[in-house]
Amino acid sequence: MISKLQYISQGETPEVHLENIQKVCVAGADWVQLRLKNCDAETILETAKKAREITNSFKARLIINDHYKIAKVIKADGVHLGKSDECPLVVRAYLGASFIIGGTANTTEDCSSLLDKKVNYIGLGPYQFTKTKQNLSPVLGVLGYKKILEELQTETPIIAIGGITLKNVPAIINTGIYGIAVSGEITKKVSSIAEFQKILN
Repeated sequence: MISKLQYISQGETPEVHLENIQKVCVAGADWVQLRLKNCDAETILETAKKAREITNSFKARLIINDHYKIAKVIKADGVHLGKSDECPLVVRAYLGASFIIGGTANTTEDCSSLLDKKVNYIGLGPYQFTKTKQNLSPVLGVLGYKKILEELQTETPIIAIGGITLKNVPAIINTGIYGIAVSGEITKKVSSIAEFQKILN
């Protein structure tokens, strides 16, 4: 089951990522993506092990960003692949059927390609400008989501991502989108998780 609210970890250091993961799990998050950038593989592995301990104790799902081999080692629930990461078909062959595989998309063509490769969900964005991600793809907004969802007509969960705040959620959900992924807003205020969940459900 793909969660309608996905938290993407943030922090200046791996330790702060883990502190934030702990806080969001306490606050009721049931889906966490560990997204460590600019760290060596050893640091990511050690941080992922600790993140797995935290999420296990709260029965939350843990998704690892990019590093699918680490996801297998620590027995994460899945992996999220960026546009320049390994092909989902290769990753599926490596991980097996039980792992969740998500992929990043910005256009209808991106989504169609990911659907052909049998991903479990698609992170579609950015909704609006965000400082969280470098080399940002063109912003979609509500109209972009509506257009892509109409063109796709898919049962695969599509998750909106990119600079999403509480006040944006009703308009985004009205497009027919399945759920949302949030980083900054939840990191700044973990109590917003309950508010996000209320609107989404």
